[in-house]
Amino acid sequence: MDLDHRRTFGAYLLLTCVIICSNVQIIIGASQYNNRYAGDQVFRITPSNNAEVRALKKILGQIKVDFWQPNSASLIHQNATVDVHVKQNDTLDLRTQLKLERIKYRVVISNLQREIEKQMAHRFTRKRRSEFQYDYEVYHSLEEIQDWMFEMNRSHPELVTMFSVGKSYEGRPLYVLQLGKRSRPQKKSVWIDCGVHAREWIGPAFCQWFVREALSSYKHDSVMTRLLNHLDFFVMPVFNVDGYRFSWNTDRFWRKTRSKNRKFHCRGVDPNRNWKVKWCEEGASFHPCDDTYCGPFPESEPEVKAVAKFLRKHKKHMKVYISIHAYAQMLLYPYSYKYARIPNFNCVESAAQNAVTALYSAYGVRYRYGPASTTLYVSSGSSIDWAYKNGIPYAFAFELRDTGHFGFLLPESLIKPTCTETLRAVKTIASGLLKNCKTEKTRFPDI
Repeated sequence: MDLDHRRTFGAYLLLTCVIICSNVQIIIGASQYNNRYAGDQVFRITPSNNAEVRALKKILGQIKVDFWQPNSASLIHQNATVDVHVKQNDTLDLRTQLKLERIKYRVVISNLQREIEKQMAHRFTRKRRSEFQYDYEVYHSLEEIQDWMFEMNRSHPELVTMFSVGKSYEGRPLYVLQLGKRSRPQKKSVWIDCGVHAREWIGPAFCQWFVREALSSYKHDSVMTRLLNHLDFFVMPVFNVDGYRFSWNTDRFWRKTRSKNRKFHCRGVDPNRNWKVKWCEEGASFHPCDDTYCGPFPESEPEVKAVAKFLRKHKKHMKVYISIHAYAQMLLYPYSYKYARIPNFNCVESAAQNAVTALYSAYGVRYRYGPASTTLYVSSGSSIDWAYKNGIPYAFAFELRDTGHFGFLLPESLIKPTCTETLRAVKTIASGLLKNCKTEKTRFPDI
């Protein structure tokens, strides 16, 4: 065989391999979760008056649905959209009842299984990267994220320290990366956690993006250099490690932890209703089968208890708490549990306004901002209320993209823009610590 024929044959083999490998990847994607979501749909329902609200609550009490937004029937209000995931066998029944009650609705996702497969399709069209080059524009499993954390710790010893704050219910380590120049021991600190609710995959993607950008831009970007020189960042890419792994392997839309309940077969607790602040009051549920189950007692979940213990220990220097969630395109701050202004409202409101302005400057995406109770809904036992109560003066929860078109299935192609704009907001909040607004400890007067 001459040289030209060899080249032609080699190219043919390579093309054949690419086609076969791509088909294998597509087949793997198609079989995700054993096709359990085939034909399932997501409805967006909008009750226009109190009578329709009552009728909708009754309907959704009869048909088992997975609440996406809001996260329970008790939070349904007139003229506010309700996104629910409905099993294939119940879609016709729901349509019939909504039409009977003349409640406005539309189907935003017509085949949930297909959307799950499309969410991760971006990786198959991207240029093949080196086996050793981590791809920040795809979603990663828990095991991949933890391996990546070890690599960040190994390759950046001057800026990164990796440690565990405890173990999950199923015994997995709860890893945190500390980022910052080791210039002095008592710097102001910023806490960032992601992956509190398992199905919100864009959260862990952002935490990884933040770490990569912080490390790669140090000494090249003046703002990030100043932040890492003067602040310590504690980044927890996956808070709810058991739930996140379960969302990859078994149930894509799992939300809670994976702890067992003695009296019910239902597993898990909502880790953002389990904090010791107005525990299990409005916006939380006592029933173990509900997605907003508050747990048998405050800090019953080892994940919540471990993080709370760490934050208590470091509260003297911890000035900002940030928790990354999805979806709604909002930046929220206390209070979650009541309609009232926090004592340092002006400083926090100004920080939030500056942050969403910085976020908007990237791609023109608009975020609403304000107290969680009035901007989103009332909830008790939340992490931002707990952080604020325990003396962290700036406590924020981001609800990242989008506003419901993709919901929890934000495509991998949108990881980069979402993380890029969110990074601008987080840098703006952190930069505010180095400026003038006071950061004294503030405590709830009535808790």
